[in-house]
Amino acid sequence: MSRLREKYGAEVVPGLTSQFGYRNVNQVPNLVKITLNMGLGEATQNPKIIDTAVEELTVITGQKPVVTRARKSIANFKIRAGNAIGCCVTLRGDRMWEFMDRLLNIALPRVRDFRGVSTKAFDGHGDYTLGLKEQTIFPEVDYDKVDKFKGMNVTVATSAKTDEEAFALLAALGMPFRKKT
Repeated sequence: MSRLREKYGAEVVPGLTSQFGYRNVNQVPNLVKITLNMGLGEATQNPKIIDTAVEELTVITGQKPVVTRARKSIANFKIRAGNAIGCCVTLRGDRMWEFMDRLLNIALPRVRDFRGVSTKAFDGHGDYTLGLKEQTIFPEVDYDKVDKFKGMNVTVATSAKTDEEAFALLAALGMPFRKKT
C-alpha cells in the first residue's frame, strides 16, 4: 500500500471527520481519479512529437496514454479532423495514489521558483486542476532525451461535494497551497 494511502486512512479520515462532522466513514471525501492531459498543438507540423509525448507520459505514470484526435477541422489552426493533437492518461487505484505521492513529495518541489500551488483552481464540484510547464520535474524523465519541453494538466478528481471539502482533503494529504495574502 502507498504511503499516501496509509496517511489518508490514519490521519486524514479522522481529521476531516472531526472538522466537517461526518457521521459515516464513507462520507469522507476521497481521491477518485487523476487525469494527465498533454495538448500538443505543434503536432500538426511535427507528428513525431506525439510519439515522444506518449513515451514520456508512459514513463511518468506507468500506464500507456491514449492519443487524442481532433473532432473537427479548423483551418486557422491547420488542424484536420482525425489528426493526433495530444495524449491523456487516467489513473485510478494504486497507480493514482503512487503518482499523487510522487507529485507532492518529489515533482512539485523540483519546480523552479516554487511558492506553492494556487488555491483558485477548483472547479466548484470538488475537483482540482494543476498546470505544469515542463515534464522534466519528474525524475523518471531522462533530461538528455528531451527534445522539447511540453506542459501538461493534472486534474485531481475527488468525491468531495464542495471546494472547501476538497481543499481540506488535498491540504491534509500534503498539497503545498500558496498562502493567501
